Amino acid sequence: MVTLYGIKNCDSVKKARKWLEAHDIDYCFHDFRADGINAQQINSWLEALGWETLVNKRSTTWKQLSEATRLAMDAKLAAKQLLEQPTLIKRPLLDTGKAYRVGFKDSDYQQIFNS
Repeated sequence: MVTLYGIKNCDSVKKARKWLEAHDIDYCFHDFRADGINAQQINSWLEALGWETLVNKRSTTWKQLSEATRLAMDAKLAAKQLLEQPTLIKRPLLDTGKAYRVGFKDSDYQQIFNS
């Protein structure tokens, strides 16, 4: 089962959901805020993607972190921060059951689902 993670009011998440629906792809939407997130999920994503890919450095949440926290960021600190503040996760996060993908690009989704 395909799972799309994000927050419902995020524009990129909205685009990804619209794309999946337009292409008749069955998926489950998991809202970080409403449905929560656990350390096991975060660690799995960090292991597969790396913290540099998973952490959204353009987010308001990132900008609100102290400079010391941003400079000290590594996988361990990222895991802690992402658990406490899931809006730090780059969105949307797509779990195809075989791989993870962050962000949304029409061409990327086309390639993923036509493979």
